[in-house]
Amino acid sequence: MNKFLTLAFFAIFLAGCSQPTEKIIVATAANVQYVMKEIQLEFEKESGKKIEIVVASSGKLTTQIREGAPFDVFVSADTKYPEEIFKNGGSDVKPQVYATGALVLWSKDIPEADLKPEALATDKVKKIAVPNPKTAPYGEAAVQALQALKLYGQTEQKLVFGESIAQTAQYITTGSAEAGFNALSIVLSPEMKGKGHYVIIDSSLHKPIQQAAILLKHSDASPKKASSEKFYNFLYSPKAQAIFKKYGYK
Repeated sequence: MNKFLTLAFFAIFLAGCSQPTEKIIVATAANVQYVMKEIQLEFEKESGKKIEIVVASSGKLTTQIREGAPFDVFVSADTKYPEEIFKNGGSDVKPQVYATGALVLWSKDIPEADLKPEALATDKVKKIAVPNPKTAPYGEAAVQALQALKLYGQTEQKLVFGESIAQTAQYITTGSAEAGFNALSIVLSPEMKGKGHYVIIDSSLHKPIQQAAILLKHSDASPKKASSEKFYNFLYSPKAQAIFKKYGYK
């Protein structure tokens, strides 16, 4: 999406809000979307402030932030993208890790007893859904795990990349792919719970999926600066951290 299309999209987006100057706009990595719904409810109840959530892959959200999207807080699926934003002057506050995610192998078709990474190299599996490793940290972790298990060469041609973890989940739950990699938080969500089987991938097979959030400079010149800061701090509160743990984050 070029700069003008991005800005036009968000102009329309904000015009649709009843009080665009009051809502806190939170850019949210797809793996955190269901967690964020619960955190949103708790924060709005506690503070009286309203939140608008925009969901996409961390890489796409970073591109939108770079092109001027009016987000107040960015909740990423890694530390790399928030660090990049900070180094390029997009925030005066260093990003902080709010949780560590877990990678799972998930399938609607493969029986639970047979669901293991080695099964991906068999003839029974024609397609493996993976979030795009160029923009989605969980996709990067999935590729690292396959490489560590020496399965990447046998499975590379089967990989089907989703734009985000949400699209990858759709491929898996509809049976478009026999198996795929996703976030534990997604399979534990009420919307996805019970849709197939999953196994947690050994975290030693990939880099830790540390997830950071950053308070964006966009809020500095905004009447919502104080409420944006309040929401950012709320992410690290015991109440929010309990919700993250409920969805499998460490």
